[in-house]
Amino acid sequence: MLPFWKTKPLADLSREEWESLCDGCGRCCLFKFQDEDTEEVFYTSVACRFFDRHTAHCTCYGERSVLVPTCLTLDTDLVHKLNWMPETCAYRLLAEGKDLPAWHPLVSGSPASVIRAGVSMRGRVILESEIDMDRLEEYVIDTLDGC
Repeated sequence: MLPFWKTKPLADLSREEWESLCDGCGRCCLFKFQDEDTEEVFYTSVACRFFDRHTAHCTCYGERSVLVPTCLTLDTDLVHKLNWMPETCAYRLLAEGKDLPAWHPLVSGSPASVIRAGVSMRGRVILESEIDMDRLEEYVIDTLDGC
């Protein structure tokens, strides 16, 4: 039997299935810049103040959109519109008709596979509360692998 992400469109997923697609990498929690002319996205090594550097999870996940108004609650409409989602993001991959990578916990069976694959931001970021946010552009990185 094929796994749910190969048989159901994103719009038909249950809440539990939707949430399980998140690999917990934390890349979406990084501050980003987008060039208005080219729409190119530039990631920084700076994460939201609610990012837990030890787990790479949000410490206020249920309230994140209230506590951080710029934090988006991803849904099927948004996933098709947001070009800044990390290229490794399961939501983006499935929206683009691609499959999940071998390191994704739903495929590997282990959340640790995200860390072993070097995709997790665990222990690799600075929190916004630790820098002068007026100098955020100084924290732009070449690639997400460079955090």
